[in-house]
Amino acid sequence: MMYWGNGMNGWGTLLMVVSNVLFWSLIIGAIVLVARYLAHDRRAAGPTSRERTPQQVLADRFAHGDIDEEEYARRLRVLDDAAHSHRTVR
Repeated sequence: MMYWGNGMNGWGTLLMVVSNVLFWSLIIGAIVLVARYLAHDRRAAGPTSRERTPQQVLADRFAHGDIDEEEYARRLRVLDDAAHSHRTVR
C-alpha cells in the first residue's frame, strides 16, 4: 500500500498554525516583559510621584505655619548646599 502526503488533514494543519502563533506570542511577550522590567528599574532611581523631596516637606511645613520664613529660608539653603555638594562629588 502506497502512502502519499504528510498525513496531516485540515485539523492537523490548523493545530500546527495555532500552536506556532501561540509559541511566538509567548516568546515576544516574555521579551517585552523583561524589557519593561529593566526599564522600570532605571526609572526607580529618581523620586517617584509618591515620594516627596525634602524641599516639598519643608514647603509644606512652612505652608502649615510650623516654621517661620527665616527658618524656612535657612533650612532650604542647607538642603540646596547639600544637594549641590552631593552632585559635585559624583
